[in-house]
Amino acid sequence: MLKKVGYFITYILFLVFIGFFALLPFRVAYLFSDFLYVILFYITGYRKKVAYTNIRKSFPNKTEQEIQKILKQFYHHLGDLIVEGIKGFSMTRKQVIKRHKILNPEVLQSFTKNNQSTICTTAHYNNWEWGTMSGTLQMEGKAMALYMPLSNPYIDKLMKKIRASRGTELISIFKTLHAFRDRKDETYSYLLAADQNPPNARFAYWMTFLNQETACINGPEKYARMFDYPVLFLNITKVKRGYYQIFIEVITDNPSSSKKGDITVKYMRLLEKEINNNPQYWLWSHRRWKKTRPENKELLD
Repeated sequence: MLKKVGYFITYILFLVFIGFFALLPFRVAYLFSDFLYVILFYITGYRKKVAYTNIRKSFPNKTEQEIQKILKQFYHHLGDLIVEGIKGFSMTRKQVIKRHKILNPEVLQSFTKNNQSTICTTAHYNNWEWGTMSGTLQMEGKAMALYMPLSNPYIDKLMKKIRASRGTELISIFKTLHAFRDRKDETYSYLLAADQNPPNARFAYWMTFLNQETACINGPEKYARMFDYPVLFLNITKVKRGYYQIFIEVITDNPSSSKKGDITVKYMRLLEKEINNNPQYWLWSHRRWKKTRPENKELLD
């Protein structure tokens, strides 16, 4: 009972916070982001050791000065992501479309017009959160995003309601198989962030990614093969502060004929290319390389 009361109080405070941010223009909100950077980087050092180690190992040929520059840029961007995530609760449809623009929606539409569902792979790169709102506002068709439910049920319900108002259905990652099976006779665009650390190293695909042996989630490939859905990569680039563009690339339009592991490797290579180009925009603070490759697991090319 006390936990439920605590969740509700937190929810009320969260609503007040959202309301306050809704009144702020973006240029003022980003002043708060600058303040967050100081707190995260200099005062609390939020996961600073994890982020530094990840960057250092990913770019062994960079100098210490270059590593520190990327690290600071990442924490600046992290502050922006937090502010943009909060602003996302109150953004108008016009703002979402203007600030998270899809450059070539016709690529996805070519499949949905033929009543063909697709798996749209994303990553924790640039602003992925706004993608759960922007897609359905710029294209026809249904969309569903797999996500990790929040511990606070009130805030979780609010987030699902707001995303639904933009046309995107949120489904727990713990119900992924059921989500696909229940909608197999409908046309959906399934949004999956596929750069997480997989729960079990024994069932993961392994490859060298950013100069490190990396366990890769095989979910997008598994479901693409199971339901024969084309797989797309949503390449998100940052134009300037608060403005992003999405370019859709086809990984495969015939997953059933692809070699095992190919879809995952292609996805990871596309992501790796973007990270190498602009490393500060990836979520370096997550513990991506916790697992060790089992002896019976070979590295994919």
